[in-house]
Amino acid sequence: MSGPQSGLRARDIGHRVVVRHRIPGGLTDVIGVLQSYDPSGLVVRHADSSLHQIHDADVTAAKTIPEMPLRPVDLEQLFLTTALGRPAVETSYVGHWLLRASSGWTGRANSLLPAGDPGIPIEEALKRAEAFYAERGLPPLALTRLGSPEAEELLAHGWIDARPGQSDTLVLHTTLDHVNASPAYDVLIAERPDDAWYAAAFDGPVPEPAPKVMEGAPKAVFASIALDGKLVAVGRGSMTGHWLGIDAIRVDPSYRRRGLGTALLQALARWSGPHGGRRTYLEVVEENAPAVTAYRKLGYTEAYRYRYLTKA
Repeated sequence: MSGPQSGLRARDIGHRVVVRHRIPGGLTDVIGVLQSYDPSGLVVRHADSSLHQIHDADVTAAKTIPEMPLRPVDLEQLFLTTALGRPAVETSYVGHWLLRASSGWTGRANSLLPAGDPGIPIEEALKRAEAFYAERGLPPLALTRLGSPEAEELLAHGWIDARPGQSDTLVLHTTLDHVNASPAYDVLIAERPDDAWYAAAFDGPVPEPAPKVMEGAPKAVFASIALDGKLVAVGRGSMTGHWLGIDAIRVDPSYRRRGLGTALLQALARWSGPHGGRRTYLEVVEENAPAVTAYRKLGYTEAYRYRYLTKA
């Protein structure tokens, strides 16, 4: 049943709407996602996660509108943003190229990020990268965006696929509008992870560099869901400019397929809105088909994909 003023229906919940309504001194429009509706009024959720409760008697016009198309992504900017969202323990630069090392824990935190101009000839820059990793007892790795000029340069200088048996890693993105709905579970957001969070995030002992990497971003939070007296799902969010990076999503195998991962995403998105968040990204290996499908259903789409290269 539609209300006498709004023209909207309960079936429109979850759709983008525009609502014109009376306020003291005149009229105003609110654009966002219809979060709830009943004959007495409605609630519209804005992109910044704020909620606008509007009495039906104040509505002068309302209708559903098409989803806002995703604006083109500045791939080079996002490529660098992902690095800032989860910084390595140790970093160094060759021009604009970023060298990262974290005692070997994760490829991202122990690889060259070749973006922009190294400031010296490519061959010399690569030799400096090789020396950097040799000094730390690490293999030379480079995280390269597929199809980028930098990836082509490394291939031309004899670097090869470091993980030929592994699928591409996809970097997916969307707007907060798609993922900042109310979670179906109570999600705790903390500025620092405790021992229980780490125990849920890892099987077995926590790698020594992990806390420095996970907690190293300037603005990061740690989400968790407790059921049956224990933490069963955890995730991490970090803010870089208007981008929310989401990673470290892990759900206890006994509690999967209950929407816990989605609830973590939604809670992190709702946290980021008041902090200036407008868009969100995450990474997933292409072979993880269930996760890729779930993220796409939430509105995520591919920005780019990457692979690791190493010196032949």
